[in-house]
Amino acid sequence: MPEHAEFRALYLSEIGVHTPLHIGDAELSKQIGNEINPEGAIMAPSPIPVQSDSASLSTGSTAGEDGSRLDEIAIQASSCTACQLSEHRTQVVFGTGSSNAEIVFIGEAPGHNEDIKGEPFVGMAGQLLDRMLASLGLDRSQVYIMNTVKCRPPNNRDPKAEEVEACSRWFDAQLAALSPKVICLLGRVSAQTVLESDQPLSVLRRSWHDYRGIPVQVMYHPAYLLRSPQQKRHAWHDLCELKRRYDLFLTES
Repeated sequence: MPEHAEFRALYLSEIGVHTPLHIGDAELSKQIGNEINPEGAIMAPSPIPVQSDSASLSTGSTAGEDGSRLDEIAIQASSCTACQLSEHRTQVVFGTGSSNAEIVFIGEAPGHNEDIKGEPFVGMAGQLLDRMLASLGLDRSQVYIMNTVKCRPPNNRDPKAEEVEACSRWFDAQLAALSPKVICLLGRVSAQTVLESDQPLSVLRRSWHDYRGIPVQVMYHPAYLLRSPQQKRHAWHDLCELKRRYDLFLTES
């Protein structure tokens, strides 16, 4: 059995799904939707936002140039002292994954394990994210993972507005170098910060959004799923929608 199939089986068993589900199945929405929607209704998918040239984060760089740019930005960010978070960090947690990634996952901020290792999503939440990716046949080498701020807030509190603003130069430069096809925001803080919204996560999850011409999906943070395992079914539905809509985007582009 391929390694990603083993991870997929493990994740599906965690959420109580014991029959194989295939991303391309015509019945997928019905199978999952009836479990997710309290009324049993199937919600129609919202249209994918079309990426416009004028609003896009794309820089027109080649793949090699993108990798070099990311490295340069990471080196510059490693010595940033623009906000008070720099006073207590072990190191800057810039991001990890492929510079050619077409899907970017964005969390809120580094935690203790991330601050020590210098890589986002490396604790138990990161292990769950790995299984979520593997359930769709993906791994970290095929996507890019980052946070809205690059330094750990004390006691893992939410980043303050001024800290997000101070870190926005690195955030914007990072996304511009990546120029992804799809963005996935993990958790309430990330979603509200990037989308500049005060709507609850339960509302933001219900539709696709747009960030500077890039389609955006909102999902539960893996750390929340560890605390609320009953929500893993919802997360599986979101993962399937992400993959389905991403594949559709590729075929139409």
